[in-house]
Amino acid sequence: MTATYVKDVDAAAFQRDVVDRSREVPVIVDFWAAWCGPCKVLGPLLEKLAGEFDGGFELAKVDVDSNQALAGQFGVQGIPTVVGFREGTPVSQFTGALPEEDVREWLREIVPSEADLLAAAANDLLDDGQAAAAERGYREALATDPGHQEAAIGLAALLIDADRSDEALALLEPLNPSQEIDRLQAAARMGAVDTGVIPTLEEELATDPDNLSLRIELGIALAADRQFEASLEALLEVVTRGGDTREEARRAMLDVFEVLGPEHPATTAYRRRLASALF
Repeated sequence: MTATYVKDVDAAAFQRDVVDRSREVPVIVDFWAAWCGPCKVLGPLLEKLAGEFDGGFELAKVDVDSNQALAGQFGVQGIPTVVGFREGTPVSQFTGALPEEDVREWLREIVPSEADLLAAAANDLLDDGQAAAAERGYREALATDPGHQEAAIGLAALLIDADRSDEALALLEPLNPSQEIDRLQAAARMGAVDTGVIPTLEEELATDPDNLSLRIELGIALAADRQFEASLEALLEVVTRGGDTREEARRAMLDVFEVLGPEHPATTAYRRRLASALF
C-alpha cells in the first residue's frame, strides 16, 4: 500500500510528479542521499506515514547526488530536507530528522484533514445551489472537528439565510475572531430583529422625536430590513445628540458597516460622519 504513494523523482519528472500533481493532492518531497545517516531515519518514517495517510499525500524522493541542480533550485543546504507542495507551490519545509510527532504536526498543516475535505465538499454543494446538502456536509465536518472554522462559517451563513440567526450566533460565538466572523455576527444580530415593528416605531417616534432609545430601535430594524442608509441616518442622529445611548448607537452603526463591507459607499460616507460626530 505504501508503495502506491511513494516514488523516486528526478529533475525530468519533477514538474509532472510534484508541481502538477500537487494541484490534485499534497506532495511531500524528501531530498536525501544514500550516504546520509539522518536520511536513513527520516525516509522510512515518511514512507510509513504516506501509507498511514492512505492517499492524503504522496511522497516524492529526490536523490540530491543525482539531482544537484534541482536541490539547488529549492535552496537545499542540508539533508534530509523535506518540502511540502500544495496547488503547485512549496508551502512549508524543514531540515533534519525530526521526531515522529513533530513530523506528524508538520503534516497536519499541509495535508487536509477529514473535516477539511468535508467542508470543501460542502462548499462545492453550496456553489451548485444544494443548500440542504451543504448544511449536512458542514454539520458532518463539525461532528468530526467541532472547532473547524471553515465549516462553522459556512453553516452560520446558511443559518442566517434561513432566518435562524440565533443558531448562527451560538455557532460563531466560540470561534477565533476574524473579519468574516465579525461580518456574520453582525448579519446574524440584524437577522434576529423583527422588521414588522418599523411602522409602529415610526409612528411612536413622530410623537416623541427626542426618544433616542426608540430611534436606535428603529435604526436597527431598518438595517434588518436592508434600508441601510435610513438606518445609518437614524443611528447617527443618536450619536450626534450624545448622552447615554451614544455608545449603543455607535455599535449598531458598526454592525451595519460590517454587513455592507468596507468598500461600500455608505460605509465610507457614514464612517467619516461618525468620526466627526464622535471627535
